[in-house]
Amino acid sequence: MITREQMMEFINKQKVAFVASVDEDGFPNIKAMFAPRKIEGNSFYFSTNTSSMRAQQFMTNPKASIYFYSKGRFKYEGIMLVGRMEVLQDEEIKREIWCAGDTMYYKQGVTDPDYCVLKFTAAKGRRYCNLKTEDFDMSIERCL
Repeated sequence: MITREQMMEFINKQKVAFVASVDEDGFPNIKAMFAPRKIEGNSFYFSTNTSSMRAQQFMTNPKASIYFYSKGRFKYEGIMLVGRMEVLQDEEIKREIWCAGDTMYYKQGVTDPDYCVLKFTAAKGRRYCNLKTEDFDMSIERCL
């Protein structure tokens, strides 16, 4: 079983996360995003546009998943986490994960009304590695 340290080490090496939301018809929608800017416990923080389709979907239906993977020459590893996504407008968290280059996306800076934070909180997950899969519950510390 993967340890929490191994999982976080793997996730922290990835530059991209795939984020899935649910649309108004109940279908999954997947988008590649930059890796989380902050990870705290079971929560992963991403920056995005408030006006984006994804943010709007999460405001309607918070069910979400995120997926990280690494494909080597002989090894493929992936970790999917399932949980809930919140759309945050709190100034403190916006400032905390803000990066200098973000003005390219948010012209008004950290206070731009089109800048928000997505906070994903994982409840459970599934890992694939070396032709094997394993499920784990994020609330059970020994499995992480």
